[in-house]
Amino acid sequence: MAIDDERLFENDPPEEEEEEEEEDEEDIVDPRDEILENCREDSHCAGFKQEFEVCQERVTSRSNTEETCTQELFDFLHCVDHCASEKIFKHVK
Repeated sequence: MAIDDERLFENDPPEEEEEEEEEDEEDIVDPRDEILENCREDSHCAGFKQEFEVCQERVTSRSNTEETCTQELFDFLHCVDHCASEKIFKHVK
């Protein structure tokens, strides 16, 4: 049986050729990442982003506080999601 196994492997292409083919393929870029980044910097969401950053600075400057920036974060993410939802479906097939 060892001879039959060797014959099966003789017909397989070398591994080096497979690696070269994988390198030739282009990486697929997700347009969602670019859309989300643009929406994070959008003027409509700038106020929410600024509120969140101010809250973060305030919370991190204190050593003993119960305040969190959860609401500010949710407001900012909601704005980004709303902005992205208008643009992202143009890229869906």
